[in-house]
Amino acid sequence: MESKENIFLFVPNLIGYARIVLAIVAFYFMPSNHIIASWCYVISALLDAFDGHFARKFNQGTKFGAMLDQLTDRCGTTGLLVTLAYLYPSYMFFFQISIAIDISCHWIYLHSTTLQGKTSHKFIDMSENPIMHRYYSDRTVLFLMCAGNEAFFASLYLLYFTEGPLLFGISLLKVILVVSCPVMLVKTGISLLHGFVASLNLATIDVKEREAAKAVKSE
Repeated sequence: MESKENIFLFVPNLIGYARIVLAIVAFYFMPSNHIIASWCYVISALLDAFDGHFARKFNQGTKFGAMLDQLTDRCGTTGLLVTLAYLYPSYMFFFQISIAIDISCHWIYLHSTTLQGKTSHKFIDMSENPIMHRYYSDRTVLFLMCAGNEAFFASLYLLYFTEGPLLFGISLLKVILVVSCPVMLVKTGISLLHGFVASLNLATIDVKEREAAKAVKSE
């Protein structure tokens, strides 16, 4: 008998499971031990760059793996932002908005792309824009954007506990915070753009489906 592939044991998915375990450990220690929490969180985030590499190398790209990767990213960032809201209560609203944008825009974009694959309608393609094309096609740019976003929130978390090493008398963590802030803002803007375009594409699907339903009723 022909054996079936076990999707759950694909290399990129195994990396995904490791990321989840590390994220959970990081969540547990975030309020009390910033060293353990930081190492676990950073390693979990860095492994995100490897699952895609192995998926391409071993031809193990799957829908389950893509969803696992997205959920791990969203849950990891949300866990950190929840902690930041606890540590910096006066900025809670900013962290709440950040969580809402991150989850909602990524979810609706992923959902819309899934539905687009099942239809033949004409959609707005952000990759046609030269700036967005670079964002989608250049893995280095994508990695730097994601890393910069994580660096902003991670450095903000660490600064609550320590000033960290000094660079010419200035806290290196503060330098990272200031440098990564524009990256975080740009990535947030891109997320909002994803959500807006995904909404337009979903509306396109709705219009076409309603037209098709009316056509069937009129027959």
